[in-house]
Amino acid sequence: MMLELSLEGLNVLLLGEPGATRQALARYRREGAVVAHLASPAAFLRAGLPGRVSLVAVVAPSVRPGAGGRVHDGVWQGIVDHYRAAGVPVVREPAAGSRGVVTLVGGGCGAEGLLTRDALDALRDADVVLYDRLGPWESLPALSTAELVDVGKLPGHHKVPQEEINALLVEQARAGANVVRLKGGDPYVFGRGSEELDACTAANVPVRVVSGVSSAIAVPAAAGIPVTQRGVSHCFTVISGHAPLSSAEHAHLAGLGGTLVVLMGVANLPHLAAGLRRAGMANSTPLAVIERGHHVDQRVTLTELGRAERDTAGCGNPAVIVIGDVVRQAPDSGARLVAHATAVDTA
Repeated sequence: MMLELSLEGLNVLLLGEPGATRQALARYRREGAVVAHLASPAAFLRAGLPGRVSLVAVVAPSVRPGAGGRVHDGVWQGIVDHYRAAGVPVVREPAAGSRGVVTLVGGGCGAEGLLTRDALDALRDADVVLYDRLGPWESLPALSTAELVDVGKLPGHHKVPQEEINALLVEQARAGANVVRLKGGDPYVFGRGSEELDACTAANVPVRVVSGVSSAIAVPAAAGIPVTQRGVSHCFTVISGHAPLSSAEHAHLAGLGGTLVVLMGVANLPHLAAGLRRAGMANSTPLAVIERGHHVDQRVTLTELGRAERDTAGCGNPAVIVIGDVVRQAPDSGARLVAHATAVDTA
């Protein structure tokens, strides 16, 4: 069961050690609660228990089942029982994330709903979040009380070079922060996540990886395009399109069959399309460009390989390109593929 409760002006008693409660304390204060924080049972007993309490929040790192199936709140149990007997609701908050660690989090393709539970937990427990523009960065103020640092990258322009991002991760962790590096898609799919992991490992900074939903699959799906389909395509190949490919690479891709998914490839699409045609891929091969997938302004352009340069001239990043017969599965795609490419809002 999930209940929504306005905390504005509400008297909240927060129970827990300072290190464990740092993020919960920030969350309650951000929502306007009047928070009394008790760091130890002894301190409470000396000062006396607050009388005007509307909600008790317990941060107990070692919560365990008690007798009769009840949750046991450790050293706080007596205080919790006191307020529960008085009719005060009791909630439990997770302990803050460990200090001095880095978590590489895959944020999906920008839609908050594609964040995994592990990703949400990592953001909630973070002290610092380094984010880029391809993850759900606009939702961060509601998902985390952390310090937010924009290290976003644009095609051809890196606001913060990768080497500086690596150094920032290590620096913040060594300073005692719980650090999240929020990346678009999955950290290990053209995301340079392995470079960031290597930098942390070399500096003896603990690091873990939270996988994310890759735009290579999620964005075509948002346009109604499966990357594989029985009887149509039994495989799919994902490539980075940010740099031009060689003639040998074009020939290899043209001979693979199946579905070709291109990430970061809008700028080089004319070069890619021409190279695939020279390598023998048919002009009639369906092609789709899905811009801003899973966003309210998502746009899908459907065409064929032979008309790709002309029909996709107005497309821009972020976008995913899909080449192959599966593109015909896009809603009502048949008529548009026979006639001419049309930009369609699919949100």
